[in-house]
Amino acid sequence: MKKKVLVTYNMFREGFSELESKYEVTFPDGDADFTYDEVSEMIPEYDALCPMFNFPVNKELIDKGIKLHIVANYAVGYNNIDVDYALEKGLTVANTPGPTTDPTANIALALILDTARRVTECDRKLRTLGVNMKAGVLENLGMRVTGATLGIIGMGRIGKALCKRARACGMDVIYYKRHRLDLNEETRLGAIYADMDDLLVQSDFVSLNAPYTTDTHHIIGEKELKKMKSSAILINTSRGPLIDEKALVEALKTGEIHGAGLDMFEFGDHPLPELLTMDNVVLTPHIGTQTTYSRVEMAKAVSNNVIGFFENDRPVSRVF
Repeated sequence: MKKKVLVTYNMFREGFSELESKYEVTFPDGDADFTYDEVSEMIPEYDALCPMFNFPVNKELIDKGIKLHIVANYAVGYNNIDVDYALEKGLTVANTPGPTTDPTANIALALILDTARRVTECDRKLRTLGVNMKAGVLENLGMRVTGATLGIIGMGRIGKALCKRARACGMDVIYYKRHRLDLNEETRLGAIYADMDDLLVQSDFVSLNAPYTTDTHHIIGEKELKKMKSSAILINTSRGPLIDEKALVEALKTGEIHGAGLDMFEFGDHPLPELLTMDNVVLTPHIGTQTTYSRVEMAKAVSNNVIGFFENDRPVSRVF
């Protein structure tokens, strides 16, 4: 009898073709994803669950998955899953780190360039002011990127990929990580280790590339923002709650830091309203991995995790 796999979201079926050839796979009908209540009713019949990063896999749902063996998350992050309880119940939890690395590093670099050179701000002013926009040689001065210092908080896969891109742009890179890289890797990357305080003080740009955990919640708050240069720009392509967004608004209002580029927000899919009014802030709605290629590759990675778990014929990206 074929294994049954429940996919909670609609995604390009191309990425699931191999999975569908091996197992009985259920997708939502139409455009709407499955709701939590729908999945809660269906889950007792399924051997594998493939949720999206924003779908809650809590104790109640796990307990209802009486046949469940694996939760294969469509994301690199997994804070939507009660991982400790899943492991306690003997489940495997997997994620999709590989396909997310390059696109997320690319959007981080894009936000650095955009905020520094005021690209979105100038585009918006040209569209709204037209010929009335001041375009003199000293009217729209930006900040340098080449020769500036980028501080990366979290030097994992994405942090390293961003480091390579920043170095290609002629930036100096310092980084903070709980467990320092070995000297050979630091040399290869061209990055210098710094403790958190020194990184905040020295950096012209600070990029958050750490995972979201209880330890990283509000890793950037009022105290940290006060340590940053008044000319510094804060970039977040990781998870929204790494930043105390209310403290960030105040820091931007008072000029404690110069600007911010945010692809993630603390309180869900939308930033605090004050951020929408600020010209020195660039906002994107969690588009770090939103390319057609990346979406298909992530679906393939989910499929590979499920197939690898049941067939033991390929690696599984286990969370722990």
